[in-house]
Amino acid sequence: MPHFAFEDFVPGTTEVLGPVTVSKEDILAFAREYDPQPFHVDEIAARDSFVGTLIGSGWHTACINMRLLADGRILDSTSMGSPGIDELKWLKPVRPGDTLRSRMNVEESRPSKSRPSIGLVRFRFELMNQNDETVMTQGNWIMFGRRDAEPAPGAGRSALAAAASSLPDSAPAIEALPITANPYLEDIVAGDTVELGTYTFGSEEIIRFARQFDPQRFHVDPVAAKDSLFGDLCASGWHTAAIWMKLMIGHRERVRADALARGERPARLGPSPGFTNLKWLKPVYADDTITYRSTFTGARASASRPGWGIATHHNTGVNQHGEEVFSFDGAVFWERRPA
Repeated sequence: MPHFAFEDFVPGTTEVLGPVTVSKEDILAFAREYDPQPFHVDEIAARDSFVGTLIGSGWHTACINMRLLADGRILDSTSMGSPGIDELKWLKPVRPGDTLRSRMNVEESRPSKSRPSIGLVRFRFELMNQNDETVMTQGNWIMFGRRDAEPAPGAGRSALAAAASSLPDSAPAIEALPITANPYLEDIVAGDTVELGTYTFGSEEIIRFARQFDPQRFHVDPVAAKDSLFGDLCASGWHTAAIWMKLMIGHRERVRADALARGERPARLGPSPGFTNLKWLKPVYADDTITYRSTFTGARASASRPGWGIATHHNTGVNQHGEEVFSFDGAVFWERRPA
């Protein structure tokens, strides 16, 4: 019987999880697979980048927080996953050798309207380094089984949709444009959409990722997953997000190569300050193929970084059945057109 159930997460309580030290090898391994931007994978190239030094991927930082939460609470609880992340901010870079702790704050709890055996708990996480600097904040709900309730039967693909039913609807799918442009900030047109690519999630890969960052039973054990809320092995939501990043970098590299072939200097991009409204709308099961798209929603000049601005975008992932499984609203530092 798990030690922690819905009733044990009392609003107003706080606990510190960790610590864990992040090595250069950890940073490089994650970034090479999912986020191979120069300031994440190349110490020399990082010196001339927006940041000026080698730093960890923000998605890696989020996955580290997930692992601290898993080890500190989730793996000994009635957790049934999360419908998404309300807001996440990357406030300071994570560098090789940093030691991170996560301050877990319980903000709110309420029973599920659609499933009486489940409760939802809202958390706020503050990830801090060895200097007590906050490097990341995150706010989100997590589903937990109630202590005396009967185990929730597997609901398959409807599980996360039911949990997220109270969240706002995602934007509808938009026809993607071909890769022809190399926009600077001033060239960005709200509404323009690009298809980043498709990706099929294999069971071995799902398990490999989850064992490292999110080893909940429905992500690592095909047999136990059949008795979970989801009814079968499914990918960690952070895995779904990391693949979005992987395909986004692949798209940017194609745009860069296209610009260089035309004799143009490619626009540079910097890191992201964070995102909002991330929703894991439906489980991503083994052998599901997800098509990812990104739509520009706006652009503005940066007040603190001359020559740079911030571009905003809405992102989606749709499975082979046409069901939207993933979405979020992101932002990224983007180079302005040189004078």
